[in-house]
Amino acid sequence: MKASIITIGDEILIGQIVDTNTVFIARRLNAAGIVVAEKLSIGDDRTQITDTLRRTLGFSDVVILTGGLGPTKDDITKKTLAEMFGSPMRYDEQVAAHVEQMLSSRGIDFNELNRAQALVPECCRVLFNRHGTAPGMWFEHEGKIIVSLPGVPFEMQHLIDDEVMPRLKQRFTLRSIVHRTLITSGLAESMLAKKIEAWEESLPPYLKLAYLPNPSAVRLRLSAYEVDGEQVAEEIDRRFAALEKIIPQYVVGYESASMEELVHRLLTDRRLTLSTAESCTGGSIASRFTAMSGASQYFMGGVVSYSNAAKADILGVDPSLIEQYGAVSEPVARQMAEGARRITHSDYAIATTGIAGPTGGSAEKPVGTVWIAVATPTHTTAVCRQCGTDRGQIINRAGGFAIALLHDELLKE
Repeated sequence: MKASIITIGDEILIGQIVDTNTVFIARRLNAAGIVVAEKLSIGDDRTQITDTLRRTLGFSDVVILTGGLGPTKDDITKKTLAEMFGSPMRYDEQVAAHVEQMLSSRGIDFNELNRAQALVPECCRVLFNRHGTAPGMWFEHEGKIIVSLPGVPFEMQHLIDDEVMPRLKQRFTLRSIVHRTLITSGLAESMLAKKIEAWEESLPPYLKLAYLPNPSAVRLRLSAYEVDGEQVAEEIDRRFAALEKIIPQYVVGYESASMEELVHRLLTDRRLTLSTAESCTGGSIASRFTAMSGASQYFMGGVVSYSNAAKADILGVDPSLIEQYGAVSEPVARQMAEGARRITHSDYAIATTGIAGPTGGSAEKPVGTVWIAVATPTHTTAVCRQCGTDRGQIINRAGGFAIALLHDELLKE
């Protein structure tokens, strides 16, 4: 069974707002066993809405639209749907009473524009929106389902969970869609693919493998569509268990697991402490750890030593090393990590110093060059990594590489 999701609104097309509705709806549909065949955004235009809806109904059993249901003249979705299905409008007393009560509680007059919210196409089933003034609408046309929902995210979400999904599950016999994701770190996508090539080739045809790389990890997602959910889930577990034996040192965990969560658990379980000394990453590594509940058990503190003076005065980096090798160098990274460990009395410390760009690079040290160091109770390890060309990408990747290096050092201990 297939579905399409259409978001309506000029504000989406011009980038004025970020469309989060399609993500939420797609997750709910997938969880119910409905394959999302298409997601798209269109403007507030009658012809475009009509043409797009007719096209998607050609291959989808369900089409969900969001947006364009407000009381102003630019919100045309409701009238367009009524025209498309040849339906007159009717006045829904329950919706009218709800809108009047909601507006009255806010001190807003119940005027003609607001009364128009209670006008709905006669051919639709009203989906009561207790969290807003625009009702949802459920249409059935030639065996297909069309659902129109308000674009306000929290209103749409309540209608999806309270009205739409229960009705779809009652209306259709749905088979399962199964997704499971394994998180890896430490191997580039191409290297990982080569290492697990035989495992991938042995997968049964109904299991689809997707590589989903990001700056600090590669996610491997196995998916199966419209299947016996329980049986396939067990098969996916067996396949991933076999993969873990092939690349045990590169497996972080499953689903949303992150390397910092893995390190978080190691530090907590072993009752070890951590500090950070960051230059190019600007405190983002410290932020990753302190965002997790329980970080106060091990995180001692962090220094953002952006200037050379801060590196010397706070962390105790020898100025002559900066002068001789430059701030972005192995000796400086090592002394930054050791300085952070010393002044915070932590067991471990991470340090980063690099060129985040877009300026500041050279032929010898191009933009994206980052030295990373981890100081442990017995030694200090330092590595140089090329982290890309975009400033945000460089900061993100450098943080990921640094946490992965700390993880490796913890495992050695």
